Amino acid sequence: MFPLLGLGFLVAGISAVTAAGSSSCTGTISSLNDVSSAIKCTTVNINAFTVPAGQTFELQLLDGTTVNVLGDIQFGNMSWAGPLFQVGGNDITFNGNNKKWDGGGPFYWDGQGTNAGITKPHPMMGIYISGTLNDVYVVNSPAHAFSIGNPGPLTISGVTIDDSQGNYPNSQSGKNSAGRNTDGFDVGGSNLIIQNSTVLNQDDCLAIGRGTNITFADNYCEYGHGISIGSISSNVVVSNVEISGNNVVSSAYSFRIKTDASATNSMVQNVTYTANTATNCTYYGVLITQSYPANMGTPGNGVTISDINFNPGTTSLTANSGAYRVAVNCGSGSCIGNWDWSGLHTSGGKAGSIVNNNVITGFTQ
Repeated sequence: MFPLLGLGFLVAGISAVTAAGSSSCTGTISSLNDVSSAIKCTTVNINAFTVPAGQTFELQLLDGTTVNVLGDIQFGNMSWAGPLFQVGGNDITFNGNNKKWDGGGPFYWDGQGTNAGITKPHPMMGIYISGTLNDVYVVNSPAHAFSIGNPGPLTISGVTIDDSQGNYPNSQSGKNSAGRNTDGFDVGGSNLIIQNSTVLNQDDCLAIGRGTNITFADNYCEYGHGISIGSISSNVVVSNVEISGNNVVSSAYSFRIKTDASATNSMVQNVTYTANTATNCTYYGVLITQSYPANMGTPGNGVTISDINFNPGTTSLTANSGAYRVAVNCGSGSCIGNWDWSGLHTSGGKAGSIVNNNVITGFTQ
């Protein structure tokens, strides 16, 4: 009996060592205390728990890891810089399973965004992976929801960002909407697809700051500032961007390219809009400006903008009575190339100014 019992303990010990030392194990996270051991495995399951205030839930994953979110994640509230969550790794499969990640926005929302008032942790979700990220459901981000800096090809699908509660005033914001600077997707990576996602917020649905080979397709954006490239600062390139099949509703802007008036040595090129729909635009339908942060101020010419096209497969835009359908504000000589806008159809609103741009074809206001 004793030899058999001893052998049993020996076998169990080998099994335990093998599981602990092998990346093929499954790690389970039910608190931040579990993270360091769980990320040694290539399957990571995340159960429901609350992340303590002032701490980042960070996953630095092994290559090829699959993450399964199995419960809702709540973040404790305090004034600090963040981020709230951050994940890095290569060839990652991140399955959000539509479990909620709650950033506690009402605690922070004071109508002042990231520029003043209470310090708001941002981004809420720092995504620095290649692979796939699916069905992540974010509610009440304190400020910017997703910051994306993927190290390799990444496809994001089925994400929901619901900051709609920030549309309304609260005790901290006076008469102003409580939420501000609640960007949906802030992009600084290349070889990226974002598709079939929903953003309800008070700022850009998409904001591309840099990167190449970016597709934003079949998404729904409501309340915020629509689909943007920029703002573009100095020494960056944005190229080969496809914006297609999106629905932009009740947003201040629908489609915008904004470059900083003082920016130099930067380029935005080969941007294509195909079969998008924008309705109830409240300020500008299409705005391309080189005077940011002003919409139609004195434009700089340190950023070259070239080959901006609205392809056949009509992009339709309806502006409110007080809104501008289209406005373009280029610096001298900086908007060049082919600008075929024959696929853009606009209605409602009023015509805006077109400054320093004689390359738009196929469109009249």
